[in-house]
Amino acid sequence: NPAPKENKQVLKKSVEEEYRKWTSMANDNDIISHFSVPGTPLFLCLLWKMIFETNRINPVAFKILERIGARALSAHLRKFCDYLVFEVTNPAGGPHINKCVDAINDIIWKYNIVTIDRLVLCLVLRPNPDGNEGQVCLYIIQLLLLKGSELRNRAQDFIKENSPEHWKQNNWYDKHLAFHRKYPEKFAPEEAGTAYGGPIPVYLSNVCLRFLPVLDIVVHRHLEIPNVCKNLEQLLEHLGYLYKFHDRPVTFLYNTLHYYESKLRDKPMLKRKLVNAVLGSLKDVRPAGWATTETFQTFLAKSEADATAWTPDLNYYLTLVNRMVDTMTGSSHFPNTDWRFNEYPNPSAHALYVTCVELMSLPLAPNFVGNALLDVVTKGFVVIPATKIQLWINAIGLIMAALPDPYWTVIHDRLLELITNNEMTEWPYPHTPFQLFNLTITNDALLENKYSLTLALAHAIWYHAGAGQIMQIPVFVKEKLSVEIHSEVQLLYLCHLVGPFLQRFNSDLSRAVMDITITLYELLAHIDKSQQHL
Repeated sequence: NPAPKENKQVLKKSVEEEYRKWTSMANDNDIISHFSVPGTPLFLCLLWKMIFETNRINPVAFKILERIGARALSAHLRKFCDYLVFEVTNPAGGPHINKCVDAINDIIWKYNIVTIDRLVLCLVLRPNPDGNEGQVCLYIIQLLLLKGSELRNRAQDFIKENSPEHWKQNNWYDKHLAFHRKYPEKFAPEEAGTAYGGPIPVYLSNVCLRFLPVLDIVVHRHLEIPNVCKNLEQLLEHLGYLYKFHDRPVTFLYNTLHYYESKLRDKPMLKRKLVNAVLGSLKDVRPAGWATTETFQTFLAKSEADATAWTPDLNYYLTLVNRMVDTMTGSSHFPNTDWRFNEYPNPSAHALYVTCVELMSLPLAPNFVGNALLDVVTKGFVVIPATKIQLWINAIGLIMAALPDPYWTVIHDRLLELITNNEMTEWPYPHTPFQLFNLTITNDALLENKYSLTLALAHAIWYHAGAGQIMQIPVFVKEKLSVEIHSEVQLLYLCHLVGPFLQRFNSDLSRAVMDITITLYELLAHIDKSQQHL
């Protein structure tokens, strides 16, 4: 259920009222007992107001924070985020906003009341019913991350001195301690250190590493909310190098490009910048050729105008699929690595995901890329060894099934185009349909192979398809293919197409078998009536 929308005026009035009470109370015990009462989570708003007005915090506030406790502080933080959104939209403009951000930075870095990752996470996940407030939240995040130098200084020093492959370093812990001596981290409010028993020693991690998962969510939120792409580009430019320490950089890119495909489709330069930020941050750590092809790396290095105009030829796709086939057959094109510490467990899985990331990052429409992959076999079969054609078809099926729907559903357009061809209604070949629909026969005897290759590609894609993808096929057969079938040859092709998958339909979607069977019988009856002779 959506969170109840906060009333701007009521919240503002409540904070003003609490601040008046704070300034009017003289007795510390009265202040502590009043502001420690559960049910009014406005204390962080009050602290921010205190810093905003006086540039300092009364020491009594730290005793109240101790009373509130870390768990209850979450409610105060959510209310504080609501209050910040209303304050930043204040018509006072630039100077007011700068002072707002300075007060927030003091809460984070000077007094250690809230950590940067926790505050940014709360802001970025704040409910966004109308879209405008989401843009304000991202604007606040941008000011916190880019206007202030605290996080950027820490990130730059950390990147300079450390490597993500820490198991290869002999002095990793010395560097870790040196970083924490320069930038000490405290997990309790500054004045309350003694009450909590002193600072906790940090044996692993730091604010930069803890911020990485939050940065992932911030990137995704920028893609969801309209008109903030420029902000995301600035963010990647200033903090993108943190992805050098991401546990799963290729998986992050794959999930982002896959899930937000429709939003990124008309933003090729943003895709390029995102891929450049993530993979480019690893160029000093990983050997050349560990992920993308040389052709794609050249594309990443091009100017914006040249990159937008780039259209790869068929040889590019042949190279990509050939790399996948060779890797799956044991001849990996990738540099040797210790797979115990790799993002993926084996070279084949690594090859699949880096190939998908590369294809989704191309500045081309999904249907264009999908058709180019199909053309690797339907047009490029002349350069593929005859003994390896099935390996290539399987690799293309694996790749296309791992891409978003607009990429792999082009096989349905190909099937529809093929089945409505005049040659299907007036069979012109001396060989029977059973011979030309058989890949082994057409491959060995060098016969017309467009029917058998398209059939094999469809089977390969459907074989690797997930449950959500396979459910689309019975609908496609019933609504698109069946209405175009008027001859025996077309019906035979449809039977060759769906027959091998009846068992899969039965296990994943049992009612689909009944629907397809009914469709086939109806087509058989229709074609039988239309034939003039047996």
